[in-house]
Parts: sequence; structure tokens; C-alpha cells
Amino acid sequence: MRKYAYWLLPMVWMGVIYYASATPYKDQDVKPLMERTMDLSFLTPFIDWISFTYHRSEVSVAALGVNGFIEFFMRKGAHLGVFFILMCLFFVALRRTSHLSFRAVLVVSFFLTTAYAGLDEFHQSFTSNRTPYIGDVVMDMTGAFIAGLCLLFFIRKRNKI
Repeated sequence: MRKYAYWLLPMVWMGVIYYASATPYKDQDVKPLMERTMDLSFLTPFIDWISFTYHRSEVSVAALGVNGFIEFFMRKGAHLGVFFILMCLFFVALRRTSHLSFRAVLVVSFFLTTAYAGLDEFHQSFTSNRTPYIGDVVMDMTGAFIAGLCLLFFIRKRNKI
């Protein structure tokens, strides 16, 4: 029974993700805080040349302002980081509670993380001012993939020492 306590960590983390996905965008918007606490206008000459489309919206300083532009990257970085952590937590839980090989644990952890990313985007479709987007699932998968590479690197390095 004690070894299944390892599953509490990914379950709690999935609860944190669920809560964040259930929060309307207006309640998560950090632009007003950024505007009150810091002046990022000095960044404009360095980033105003960047412009691309994400989910049918232009992402640029001209379209979003400096704070909106920075916030976009903060939000996408959060996708990477949150699902990086979830992948690591699934990995630890599976390593401690299953008899799967190292590679199998990596693969299963990645697929569990990806499945939850898809469910998370679906869940967002029920939250006001939030929309599901496959691009965000790809960001989540990228975070999980980077976690897998880090785990592979650190475990191999540890075993060679």
C-alpha cells in the first residue's frame, strides 16, 4: 500500500492543472500586474520584429503590446513546465510501483502525460473565455518530451558514475 503513495504526487499535480484549466482567463491574466509593477517598454526594440500567428491570432508587440507579448510566452512556458513536471511525476510513480523496463516507463509516462494534456484541453472547452487548442497539447507534449530526454540523460549519467 505504501508504494502506491507515489501516485499521490501525479494525482495532486493533475488536480492543480485541472483547477488552473477551470479558471477563466480573466482571473489568470497577469498583464495588469505587470503594468502596475514593471515597465517593460525597453524591450520593444529587441522584440518588435517578432510576429507570427498562433491559434488564428497574431502574436506580436504591435498586436498585444509588450506586456501581452511577454505574457503569451509566459503562458506557453507554463504549458511546457507544468507537463514537464507531470511527466517526471508519472515516471517516478511508475518506476516505484511497476516492473516495467526503464524504456517502457518512459513511454508509458509520456503517453499518460499526453492523454492528460488532451483531456485538459477538452476540459477547457467548458470554461468561460477558454478554448481548447491542439497547439497547446503539442506544447504540453513538448514539455513531456523534454522531461523524458532529461530523465534519460540523468539516469544514464548516474548509472555510468
